[in-house]
Amino acid sequence: MLAETICSAASAAGLGIAAITAYRKRFLTATRIAAYSLVPLGLVLTGVVEWVSGIAFKPSVWIGFGVLGLAWLLFMTTRAIERRSGTTRAERKAARAAERNEAVAAGASTPSLGAGSAGQVRPTAGGAAAKPKKQQEAAASGAGDDFSDIEAILKKHGI
Repeated sequence: MLAETICSAASAAGLGIAAITAYRKRFLTATRIAAYSLVPLGLVLTGVVEWVSGIAFKPSVWIGFGVLGLAWLLFMTTRAIERRSGTTRAERKAARAAERNEAVAAGASTPSLGAGSAGQVRPTAGGAAAKPKKQQEAAASGAGDDFSDIEAILKKHGI
């Protein structure tokens, strides 16, 4: 009852302000103020104010809001942990698909012998090929020559 009275008084005050604004020849602004001031009255007449005031004072409703907040917090926590781990759902799905299709390497015309064969390049979880140790050392020494100009630029900037 009190909420309906307050909303009606706010609408009446808003319509009064709209009338004063229209008297000052600011009709567009007066129309906008009148529209805003009729909203609380419309909410009272439709019963929305009574419904909201009935909900606001029930403890079970506030417990429900608490449960919804807890669910949202748990959901956001799991999303943050998932992002921090660096893997997304699509990456995990691609890794599972790669494990199922491990018998045939991508781009190979014949099936590979699997993880037990020696001297073969094996795919890793990231999709990159794991090279034998000698090939990695040779690639690392060649990569140093390729990136020397980049290292010089970074040293110049103090990075």
